[in-house]
This record gives sequence, structure tokens and C-alpha cells, in this order.
Amino acid sequence: MKQITSLLSILLVGAEGFVSSSRNNKSFVAVTRFSSATETDDILKPEYDIESIPLRIGHGFDIHRMAPIEEAGQPIIIGGVQITHKDQKWTDKDGKYVAPGAIYETQLGVVAHSDGDVVYHSIVDAIFGALTLPDIGQVFQDTDPRWKGCDSSKFMEHAYEVMTGYGYEIGNVDVTLILERPKVAGFKPAMKENIVRLLGTTKGKVNIKARTHERVDSVGELRSLSCHVVLTLARK
Repeated sequence: MKQITSLLSILLVGAEGFVSSSRNNKSFVAVTRFSSATETDDILKPEYDIESIPLRIGHGFDIHRMAPIEEAGQPIIIGGVQITHKDQKWTDKDGKYVAPGAIYETQLGVVAHSDGDVVYHSIVDAIFGALTLPDIGQVFQDTDPRWKGCDSSKFMEHAYEVMTGYGYEIGNVDVTLILERPKVAGFKPAMKENIVRLLGTTKGKVNIKARTHERVDSVGELRSLSCHVVLTLARK
């Protein structure tokens, strides 16, 4: 098996180092305070054999809360794209800004430990699942300060290295993004470009669908967004 290069070695800039990236003039900083990369690597190298079968299928799911930008502290990032939007009609269930259950018109952000990119997180989870590896929450724990505000493309890069290290490449990726608002149709081509680039694949192997939740539950009230991903991995 090819050696799996650690994401942590990519991010490593010293015991007190900082890694930053910029998207649409927004800065996202991941604090990296650690001495070795072994913990993340070891969890992705199980004691059992991962057989080199011709085709593997994985499913990934992620959900994050949405809240007014002043509460979330960061914008909506989906598929590596910042979703700019007009003020949205967010349901203030707890009455923090207006009467409980009333509508509060506001810019929205995603509440998350990292940048909260539900598409990237679901893809990473699906790749790990196809390889019978632990889920993304075990690998990149939301209590770990190293991943605070982290650009989730770093998780994608690491998942790609793990996938290729086990001798696989993308067969195809089918993404279903679920959110009521804001609308994302105009952003889907850029999302697809990002996924194709990060997974070393082609446009004919990546599909992105988006649908609403018919005003039902937290997604329908603009208080959350979610994503499902089904993908196949083909033996190289």
C-alpha cells in the first residue's frame, strides 16, 4: 500500500504555527498546535486488511445549523464557494432577536467548528465509509483546536490522499444538497469545479443536485442545511 501522506504534515508550520487561506476576501485560520501527525494517520490504518476489490460504494451525510451571521461568526461555504445572498427570512425559534417563532430577516452563516462545508464533509465521510474507515467526526474531531475555522478543502485533500494510498480513484460522485434558502443554482458550477479539482477527477463523474425541504423542520425554517453524498471508488 502506498504511504498515506498526513494532512497534518501539510498543515504543520511549527508547534505554535498558523495556517491561513483566503476566499472571497474572507480569512479562515486553522490553529495547528501539535507535535506529531501520528494520531490522525493511525486511525486511518486499521489492523484488518482493506481488500482491493474492484468497486467500493460510500455514503456520507452532514448537517449544520444556520444562524444570523453575527452569531455564526462565518459565512455560508458550500463546495468551497461562499454563498452570497440577500437578507433571508430566518425563523427565530428561541426568540433571541425577535419574538419566539417570529421571522428575523438577516444575513446567514453556518455554525460549525471548521468552516462547516456540508458538501466537502459529506464527500470525505463517503470516501472514508467506502474504505471501511472511521467517520470524519472521529478523524477530524470538533473538539480539536487544530480544526477551528479550518478550510474544509484540507479535509478533501487528505481524503484524496487516503483514497489513492489504498489504490482507488473516484468512480463517480452524486451530491444532494438540502437547504431552503439561499438559492444556490448559480453557485453549482463553481462547486463542481472545486470537487473535480480536489478529487483529481472529471466533470462527467461529479453531479450536484440541490433541493428545498418544503418549509419542513429546521432546514425548512432556514435554521440548518444538510447534504447527502453517494460515491463509488474504482480500483486503479
